[in-house]
Amino acid sequence: MVNHKSWPRRCASLRTAGVMATVLFGLTTTGDAGASTPDNVVLLWNEAALQGVRDSQLGPPMTARALAIVHTCMYDAWAAYDRVAVGTRYGGGLRRPAGERTLKHQVEASSFAAYRAAVDLFPASRVSVFDPLMARLGHDPANITTDLGSPAGVGNVACAAVLSFRHRDGSNQLGDDPAGTPGVPYSDITGYRAANEPMDLTQPFDASTVRDPSRWQPLRYVNSRGDLVTPGFVAPHWGHVLPFAVRSGSSMRSPTGPAVYGTAAYREQALELLDINAHLTDEQKVIAEYWTDGPSSALPPGHWNLFAQNVSHRDHHGIGRHGIAADIKMFFALNNAMFDAGIVAWDNKRFYDSVRPITAIRYLFHGQRVRAWAGPFRGVQLIDGGDWWPYQLPTFPTPPFGEYASGHSNFSAAGAGVLRLFTGSDRFGFSAVIPAGSSTVEPNAVPARDVTLRWATFTDAANQAGLSRRYGGIHFQQGDLDARDTGRACAEIAWHLAQRYFAGAA
Repeated sequence: MVNHKSWPRRCASLRTAGVMATVLFGLTTTGDAGASTPDNVVLLWNEAALQGVRDSQLGPPMTARALAIVHTCMYDAWAAYDRVAVGTRYGGGLRRPAGERTLKHQVEASSFAAYRAAVDLFPASRVSVFDPLMARLGHDPANITTDLGSPAGVGNVACAAVLSFRHRDGSNQLGDDPAGTPGVPYSDITGYRAANEPMDLTQPFDASTVRDPSRWQPLRYVNSRGDLVTPGFVAPHWGHVLPFAVRSGSSMRSPTGPAVYGTAAYREQALELLDINAHLTDEQKVIAEYWTDGPSSALPPGHWNLFAQNVSHRDHHGIGRHGIAADIKMFFALNNAMFDAGIVAWDNKRFYDSVRPITAIRYLFHGQRVRAWAGPFRGVQLIDGGDWWPYQLPTFPTPPFGEYASGHSNFSAAGAGVLRLFTGSDRFGFSAVIPAGSSTVEPNAVPARDVTLRWATFTDAANQAGLSRRYGGIHFQQGDLDARDTGRACAEIAWHLAQRYFAGAA
């Protein structure tokens, strides 16, 4: 067991014969694995990209897009050396002759493609992460050749085509869209304005700030650096980003949307969350924290990439041609499915602009006594409903975007779906050991003893990820369950298209 007193934290790997343990966000994840083998180039670049995510602190949908781009660039470069597969931009136009289709060429081309993509998406990590990895692999990052007779040239050309396409996909990655904020990457290009005034969590609840109880409300609070902040809605334009496989973000938009103020369903969902919050067990608190994936982590898309690393070690066994081909395809399909899931989730978030539990519960029950978790180390008490707090750190009480639909549920259902489809089985068989007292919300007290979370299947893990946000007071039931459905649909659609690329039929 590895005993870390804080999470999230960077993944590190420990391996023993027959068993792998991965320190995942400060927790120990275990599962069946074959003999110890070094990471192949796909896993090395995946972990490098995840460190880029941690360093950049991008929002969840931007993270999903970035990971999809890195692995699409790697896939397109690798496909040039495969006998059948075609790339996403050039099709079979980069296909190299049989004499060049060696493992060495695949590895080098994929590394150059990954490097160019990673530097474009996470420029702040170039010197600390990406350049050292290139040096470790024996490649010169300054080699910008476009000669298709060299693997470096294939990687550079393949990646350039993907980046050129994605720079104009509606994400505003470069911050150069005239409708956005000049020079600010990923800035909104839709002119979104919050319907409600910010709720100041450093002050008593003020119901007058809630102009529309059905709509999202910004929060003002003191963050982990001690700064008073009021984060805006993250990426309200994201539903307009061009997906990988789904027709559009709006093509999966809910026809009904979430419950609205004044209906019985609105009050019932708030009461349900109040009841969950008042009866949290240590295991439920652990689940809420394990899946939080907040700032400084690899976020929900990164969490499923770490699971995929474990699947690679369990199933692919080694750095040979088979292992690299399997990982190239798995991470390509996985990350593009989650990319699409993020677009679908954010389309619903922006269209319905829905209220978070912290606003709905405080608005409904302020001035009334409710039984609830009263804050760290205070247990469950009768409190004023206007003081209700989700089971979250006060430095990050609720993510800054609408409630409906759950990004965690969408990303996780998509990730689980692809891993199930790719492996041909829902079997996962992994677990996470959470050491006693390792909570960041209630440190040294929760959990009272070690807790082991086990996932027999990928679906089990995805469902727990969705449920964790209800334990944490972040989402209502409908926002969780509806997003699981669309996440699974994104997995099916992305997997179908990925298979066409693999078979040379796209």
